[in-house]
Amino acid sequence: MSLSQIARSISPSPTLALNEKAAILREKGDPVIHLGGGEPKSRAPMDAIMAAVSHLNSGEIRYAPADGIPALKQAIIRYTEEHYNRKVSPLHVMASGGTKQAIMVALQAVLNPQEEVIFPAPYWVSYPEMVKLCGGIPVPVLPEDGSFYPTLRDIEQRVSSYTKAVIINSPNNPTGAMYSRDFISDIVEFCESRGIYLIMDDIYHKLLFDDRKFINCYEFAKDLSENSKLLVVNGVSKAYAMPGFRIGWAVGSKKLIEAMTNIQGHQTSGPSIILQKAAAGALTGIQSCVENLRITLENNRNVMIDHLRSFEGVKVSVPDGTFYTFADFSTYEKNSRKLSDFLIEKVQVLTMPGSEFGLDGFLRLSYCGSLKDIRDGIERMKWALDLNSPNELYIGDRKLVRDWS
Repeated sequence: MSLSQIARSISPSPTLALNEKAAILREKGDPVIHLGGGEPKSRAPMDAIMAAVSHLNSGEIRYAPADGIPALKQAIIRYTEEHYNRKVSPLHVMASGGTKQAIMVALQAVLNPQEEVIFPAPYWVSYPEMVKLCGGIPVPVLPEDGSFYPTLRDIEQRVSSYTKAVIINSPNNPTGAMYSRDFISDIVEFCESRGIYLIMDDIYHKLLFDDRKFINCYEFAKDLSENSKLLVVNGVSKAYAMPGFRIGWAVGSKKLIEAMTNIQGHQTSGPSIILQKAAAGALTGIQSCVENLRITLENNRNVMIDHLRSFEGVKVSVPDGTFYTFADFSTYEKNSRKLSDFLIEKVQVLTMPGSEFGLDGFLRLSYCGSLKDIRDGIERMKWALDLNSPNELYIGDRKLVRDWS
């Protein structure tokens, strides 16, 4: 079969593949623990559910405008004013089928073949593939100092005449690192001065710990005219625990939003009107669910970090936000894919290999599940890797005996 160059260059989503593997193992009745997932376990807000049910009961399930229904766009406008102190009009806003689609459409709107997109590493697994889908070249940048916190110098050294855009995800998936105020200020000013598009992926901006405050990129922008190349994307999947609703959005200049809307109109049309109603309900309804989730995640993070520190060979940084930690397991195995497969095979704990995020030897572990899963999952991992652990482990009624060294 003859496939396009782009099709041959794209890898499947490892996060979606891992979710599918977890579902298959559970269906078989295996006692799998999924520490690789990226979706909160709390329920969607009741305001979201009621808004969806109300519209469903109306029976008026029609096409939605390509850029989103007025109710959702107005909710996004209010959200932007409240959290970013930025007033925008409906022409500056596009709703999409998840934040992923907003980023994808933005890249399609600005990238020409062989142009480059820079993003700090470790990075979300889809960034390189999305750039390649547009015929562009992904340029991941690891901080020189070995930390998870990039500097402008790190980015600047990789800029070339082909650089078209920079993507910043803070707090970051997979590390949980929240980039410094100085860095956000520097990158906004740098991209403005060079005429480079800056895409701010703010999907985790409400999930911050230890009294940290979100850093608003608009605070540092000197050009907020219609010539601005700053685009902010967000969605309801993470903070509102609504990943299955697939609603995100983008806020940018009228010209860019118009181009993105034209592309989206031909690709998918507007997102489902029922799901948009639900998202509008979440954004305008009672907001206590967000803080409740944040508090739960902060507590879960503390438990996971404490348990990981019981490993002699594991190096772990405390995440500033999100629901992930990116831990260095290279003492046990430098090939993170091999290590992840080993943990699934031996103790049925699912983890995400660091190589998928641009840094081998690490595992991304999620603490958005239950405390029991966190404790039991780390205990199983420690038993499998730390040869000083007892030789036997019970998973339910099943006894495991270590037969490897």
